[in-house]
Amino acid sequence: MAPPATKAPNAEVPTDALTINEAAETSGWSPRMLRYIESVGLVEPPRSPKGYRLYGPGELQRLRTLKELLKGNKLEIADVGFIQRMRDEPEIDRAVNEWLDQTAEKPKEIPADDWLSFEQQKHQQLLNATQTSNS
Repeated sequence: MAPPATKAPNAEVPTDALTINEAAETSGWSPRMLRYIESVGLVEPPRSPKGYRLYGPGELQRLRTLKELLKGNKLEIADVGFIQRMRDEPEIDRAVNEWLDQTAEKPKEIPADDWLSFEQQKHQQLLNATQTSNS
């Protein structure tokens, strides 16, 4: 049974809703997956005044149709989450599309015989930068 929810002014807090555990039982998603789905912005349930996630019929429908979308298209939640992010952040959409349209091209200043070692050095620099930032 959901904790009592009171409707705050201008907030869409359902008065009859499921807790995360009840929604997990109903939908077949685990509570952990429901939190992940929320964290990537796919289904964001409103909260009770005490901060409990409240899953109403709209959220349950979105969870059901998300599962159908994933199964029908062999997608992962992360795929849909990324597409959501591309919709929300047009600069990412633009950057990804630019990268997809690009082909590998040897830098003009690099002789053809040195291109492989040039790329290896670039990768090593990226790896070093990643290791430095993670330590």
